Amino acid sequence: MKPLNTIAFILIQNDHILAEKRKLSKRVCPGAIAIPGGHVEANENEESALKREVYEELGIKLDAYKFVCTLLHRSAEFRKLNYFVIETWQGKFQNNEAEELVWIPLDNLDKLDLKVDRLAVKEYLRVYG
Repeated sequence: MKPLNTIAFILIQNDHILAEKRKLSKRVCPGAIAIPGGHVEANENEESALKREVYEELGIKLDAYKFVCTLLHRSAEFRKLNYFVIETWQGKFQNNEAEELVWIPLDNLDKLDLKVDRLAVKEYLRVYG
């Protein structure tokens, strides 16, 4: 089975990362505290999907971002998660998709419910931190 291609975005501000509490109505990981992201559509690459998803979910435009890593994750779907860190952006956050947005300290990653998300943030810290 070929994994579903997705992106996830790590926004960092003041030694915290932005996470979302997923709506209980979501099919994949309902209610989880997770790094936001979305699907890569058939007509786009990962960077195009990143820009689109960030704008759709948070209403911001990216200035600077870096690729972090790709991890495989099995949930309701088998996913290929392409993680990016967003360093600078334009605009004010809007919560367009999640139950709520929460800032999690980089030294308390256990608040992220998904092990794959914790691994990606640790990889970011290892490579860029």
